[in-house]
Parts: sequence; structure tokens; C-alpha cells
Amino acid sequence: MLHIGDSARLGRRDFLRVGSLALGGLSLPWLIPTAHSGTKLSEAGKPVTDKAVIFLFLHGGPSQFETFDPKMSAPVEIRSATGEIKTAIPGVTFGSTFPKLAKIADRLCIVRSYVPGDANHDIKPIVCKDSHGANIGSAYATVAGGNNPSNGMPINCVLFPRAVDPKAGPEQGGFGKFASNGPFASSAAPFQPDGDSSLKKDMRLNIPFDRLDDRRAILNAFDEAKTGFDEGFDQLDVARQKAFSILLGGAGEAFDLSKEDAKTVEKYDTAKIIDVEKIDRKWKNYKHYTDNAKTLGKLLLLARRLVERGAGFVTVTTNFVWDMHADQNNAHMTEGMSYMAPPLDHALSVFLEDLRVRGLEDKVLLVACGEMGRTPRINAKGGRDHWGNLGPLLLAGGGLPQGAVIGRSSSNGGEPNTEPVRIPNLIGTIMHTLFDVGKLRVTRGVSREVIQMADYTPIRGLHE
Repeated sequence: MLHIGDSARLGRRDFLRVGSLALGGLSLPWLIPTAHSGTKLSEAGKPVTDKAVIFLFLHGGPSQFETFDPKMSAPVEIRSATGEIKTAIPGVTFGSTFPKLAKIADRLCIVRSYVPGDANHDIKPIVCKDSHGANIGSAYATVAGGNNPSNGMPINCVLFPRAVDPKAGPEQGGFGKFASNGPFASSAAPFQPDGDSSLKKDMRLNIPFDRLDDRRAILNAFDEAKTGFDEGFDQLDVARQKAFSILLGGAGEAFDLSKEDAKTVEKYDTAKIIDVEKIDRKWKNYKHYTDNAKTLGKLLLLARRLVERGAGFVTVTTNFVWDMHADQNNAHMTEGMSYMAPPLDHALSVFLEDLRVRGLEDKVLLVACGEMGRTPRINAKGGRDHWGNLGPLLLAGGGLPQGAVIGRSSSNGGEPNTEPVRIPNLIGTIMHTLFDVGKLRVTRGVSREVIQMADYTPIRGLHE
């Protein structure tokens, strides 16, 4: 909804108060000077592939055993506490709580030799030393631009539960800053569309009520506001610049799930997958468990809407929920997976099918992992502790091979038994998906940090 004020004259500060997505197709050349509907970034001379990445960060450190490497021939204290299930790939099993993903395993790429590197709670690999302390999407946006020139869509976004549910808890910021732009320009920082950020807090437009029906009058009001700026639009706060580009370029509706077909929203909805009333309230992570169940599917739907309309990199996370020590904060493996696995299984399955139906399967790469894995032995309370020597990694789409299982783990599931895949390799795969790397290397003005990330060796077996 458009915020209505009582002043026809828009002062600089008033103009910067945003909160609305309601101006549809309005586009002002002084705000989006290169706007050409439907223009691809590659056609505009950018060294990019016009593909997108959605990075689902499973915060807390999911177990490799109960997800995609069950090790059921190992002793009971090592193997998956939830058992295993056959997949569409002969001889390959998943943890038994992933029946829907098991049926489409021949469309996935599972890496069983992924080494996170340490057992720390943080937000690697999405933000880490190998990404120069920036969200990986910021490296992309520093080359591709802060906003898509065709409609103002932010190139780089991060989605927390409040992006789809204002009643959800706030973002988990205690382990790192998801919106970090590191050494890159602030315009490359991720745009965060939730209850505390730009679209709802920074964008509020004062236009007299009796002029709302006159688009020409609205455009004139913007022109008046522009001429009233004492330092010009380039001096405005970057987040607000992005918000205005979204509003005026017509991309605002992408952030509004009420604009999506109701049947599609229903398909994605993970709130119905588990009964949140049965989640034990004794766990300190109870709120995170329930937020995950209620928002995960809709977050992936929102991410799809954004990349479909021009975003190039979208980070999705439902906060800190995969830490299954069986302590005062977190449930043990069996109970914890009963809360976490069904929403993930459902959401990813629906998302990947939706990409296929929409012709986006080869254009969007899904990456799903956490900051670490879990110990080979289940502890005395039925949980698993932190482990940095091996962790689960799933990729799908983006033109990568389907039905691939990359690498093997040791007999106890705690170490790689083949060439390890490390964070730089994952970043390399992401960069080779997003960029025409050969063209990138000879493009003037590209920072050494971006070149270094693009020069990381991609995951072997996916780009050959």
C-alpha cells in the first residue's frame, strides 16, 4: 500500500521514507537510466552467463549421516539414527526422512567429500575468508550491478523468515553478517526485504490523496522531488536507492507473495508438513524450529520469484536450527530431524519441480549446505556434536550434471576418502555458473578479489 501524506512538495528526507510496492510499472529515466525491458545483463556487455544462484544456508550444521550419506553398514553409534531410504540413483541411499528428494535424486548432485574446514558456528561458506569477508553475491553484484537495469530488481538479495512472515523471529546475526559486502562497494551488498528493512521501513512516499489516481501527477511529484534534492540522488543511502529502483522499475510485486497463484503458494507451504504444536517447547530453539516449518517453503518460492525477475544471487536461511547436540537448546538427532527434515524435503522437491515446469532448471543453480557437519559418533544423549572434516552438500540445476554423486567418505563418515571438495571449490563452481570467466578476466575494472574467486578450481566432475 502507498503511504499517503498531506504535502504535495516532497522534501529530500520525506522522499527517502519508503514502505510500499504500489507503483507497478512506473519507471523514471533519472533513476534507472539504462532501463530496457527484457534486457539481459550479458547483452548489456556484462561478463555474465545470465544464470542465477539460490544459496540455501542450513544454519547450525546439518549432519551428513542423517541427510545424504547414511553409512548404514557402520556400527549403530555411527550410522544414521533415522535409517536410510533408496533413491532414484541405483545403490545410493539418503537418510529416511527425505523420501521426496530420494525420488528425484537423479536430478541432484550430492557431494560426499565436502570439507567445511572447521567446526565453528559461523556463516561460511556464504561469508568467509575465501569470499574476502563478503557475501558471495556481493562479488557477483560488484560486476553485474546493484540492480537489474530492466526493472530495478536487486541483483543480490538475502531472505530471512520475516521476508514472508512478519511474526517470525529476527535474523540470526550472532555468527556473522549475511549482508556483508566486504571489500566491495556498498551498492553490491545484499538487499534484505523483511519487516526491518528497506521495502517496509525505508520507502514511504508522501503524495496528496487527491492526486493518487493521476499517474502523470505522481511522475511530476517525483520530478519535483528530484529537483529538490540538495545533493542529488547519487548521495542517497544505498539501500534506499535500491528500494526506489525496485519501486519505480516495477519489480516490487516480486516481493509480494499475494501476487503469486494461490495454488502455487499452497504447494510450497511447509507449515502444513509438520504439526508445530507437537514441537517440544522445552527446547530453547523452539521458536527457530517453528519458524523453519512455517517459512521455509515460502522463502524458496520468494527466491524463485526474485531470480525469475532478474536477481542473480539470493541467500535464503531460516536461522539457527540444525544444531542437534541433544542439550538444553537442541533436540537429539531423531527428534530434531523429525522437525527439520520434512519441511526441507518438501520445499526443495517442490522448488526443483517448479523450476523445471517454468523452464528455469538449467538457469538457476541451487546450493544447500551449512557451516559444518556432525561427528561420526552419536553422543551419549543421542545427538551429534560439531565436526569440520566432513559435511553435507547438495547442488541442483544451473546446467550441472544430474544424478551425480561426487566423492566418497571414509567408512566412519568423518573424513573424505577421495579428493576433498573445499569451500574455494564450491565458490569456484558458483562463480563459473554466474560468470563467463574467460570474459571476466579481460574485463577492465574487475577487482582482484573477484578474479581470485573466479580462479578457484570448481568442483571436479561438474564442469568437465
